[in-house]
Amino acid sequence: MKLWDKGADIDTKIIDFTVGNDREIDVHIAKYDVQATRAHVKMLNKIGILTDEELKSLLPQLDILEAHTQNPDFFIEPEYEDIHSKLEAELTLILGDTGKKVHTARSRNDQVLVALQLYYKEQLQQIKARTVSLFETLMHLGEKHKDKLLPGYTHLQVAMPSSFGLWFTAYAELLIDDVILINATQDIVDQNPLGSAAGYGSSFPIDRQMTTKELGFATMKYNVVAAQMARGKSERTLASTLGSLANTLSRFAMDVCLYMSQNFGFVSFPEHLTTGSSIMPHKKNPDVFELIRGKCNQIQSLSTEMVLITNNLPSGYHRDYQLLKENTISAVETIKDILEIFDYVIGQVIVKEIDLNDEKYKYLFTVDSINDLVVEGKSFREAYQQIGGQVQDGTYKPEAGKNHTHIGSIHNPGFAEIKAKMRKVSTALDIK
Repeated sequence: MKLWDKGADIDTKIIDFTVGNDREIDVHIAKYDVQATRAHVKMLNKIGILTDEELKSLLPQLDILEAHTQNPDFFIEPEYEDIHSKLEAELTLILGDTGKKVHTARSRNDQVLVALQLYYKEQLQQIKARTVSLFETLMHLGEKHKDKLLPGYTHLQVAMPSSFGLWFTAYAELLIDDVILINATQDIVDQNPLGSAAGYGSSFPIDRQMTTKELGFATMKYNVVAAQMARGKSERTLASTLGSLANTLSRFAMDVCLYMSQNFGFVSFPEHLTTGSSIMPHKKNPDVFELIRGKCNQIQSLSTEMVLITNNLPSGYHRDYQLLKENTISAVETIKDILEIFDYVIGQVIVKEIDLNDEKYKYLFTVDSINDLVVEGKSFREAYQQIGGQVQDGTYKPEAGKNHTHIGSIHNPGFAEIKAKMRKVSTALDIK
């Protein structure tokens, strides 16, 4: 069954090419298509298109279908193009002519739009919750290991003293920026496009305020052309936000891979969280973090893809939009998995003791030494040259243990302030 079937025979090759992977992809938005249909038929009843009896027969069937979409074995059969045609066909099979009325005052264009907006809205909330969970894990680790010093690096050269407290909570605070972007993206997708039909509205006296309220949208996309043009814009915004979060996670994963290596040896993990080699029995590989790094880099490429598909399209609907679904939904599902596994594994990290008296860390405290001379009355340039001369002639002797007191530094990391900042941007979630 095709929603656009007028009775003419269409070449099978054309059907296969235009349907693409929609049947597999639409499993993810099936629940939301049912929810939108429920709101739509209630509205059709209000404006007199559906009778009370017809509505009474439709609602329980929609409940059954929504429950069915949540079964792990739910799929869309080959005889249907997508979830929209399957839903209408099943309602028609059970209810006859009543089922044939559910598409009244809708187009497949706004039908898929509203299902996607509902999907994005709910998935962003889940992504935010998992991001906040990872944030809390990192804050806990930072507080637990705040007194353990860690060499800081610039250009991958030993630079200045840092700490595990700073390292863990640095990434925690970066996640706050990602939550801010998630919030902004939620605002963008939290606009009801239903009623825009094919992009130019309907001659039926539909009540878009009603469907907006029924579906829990904060507002609607009022202009019907703007509603249709939101397809692509929502995906570009979402892709950019997911890319930002993926960037934070991929950089952190890279740190973990680096710090696990024997040349650094700063952290480790229990044996059951690592993998081995088929020929080297000593290997303890950070495969989880390498895959996180690779998957996050894939997600960061999504924004470019979304831009290239949509950047030169004129107003109105175009079938190019179909290409936005697959990789966007894949990225959403992947980032959720990444956040879950990252949180699970990093929470079991083993922080090692680092011997800062090791020769390779000899110059870790040169800046502190310069600052000591400045406190004693030398100018910074004079102190810099004096310590620099000691480094050059091999006479420099480090003195560890200097106290860093300013907010955000080793001995005053600002944990409470970072937590407060996250609470401010995550008011709908329980932040400890």
